[in-house]
Amino acid sequence: MRPEYIPVGQIVNAHGIRGEVKLNPMGFDPEFLTEFSTIYIDGAAVQVKSSRVHKSTVLMTLPGVEDMDAALALKGKSVSICRRDAHLPKGEYFDLELEGLRVVDCESDTQIGKITRVLHYPAHKVYEVKGEKEYLIPAIPEVFIQSVDLEAEVMYIHLMKGLASDEN
Repeated sequence: MRPEYIPVGQIVNAHGIRGEVKLNPMGFDPEFLTEFSTIYIDGAAVQVKSSRVHKSTVLMTLPGVEDMDAALALKGKSVSICRRDAHLPKGEYFDLELEGLRVVDCESDTQIGKITRVLHYPAHKVYEVKGEKEYLIPAIPEVFIQSVDLEAEVMYIHLMKGLASDEN
């Protein structure tokens, strides 16, 4: 089941004296977040006047936030996007959409567990799957990941020796 809103980061500070806010993206490319004209701050829709990438953060100008004090008042607020506004390439998903999916070995058609977390590493993501055993499945399509069906809430994988935490 696709969530309606995806948390993407947190406002961590003001930037300058003209009311820009600094958004720290959590697990997202800052450039991706500049594509959205509407964000949700603590659940309320806010139209973005402008946004730009600065180092590893996103600087945003928001309506009604005209000075440093107004920007500082937003410090610590969580920021989300609407899922239907996000257009990901085919085969890519938000972590929140994958967490909770049943994971099935495509060879034996048996469920090995559910995705509990998506871990981020420099080379690629890794899915933590818990069932009778704990598995760490590299998020590499066609090698480990055969297919994902969000509607059926299932991911089919190629289970290989050594992916379970108790295997060598």
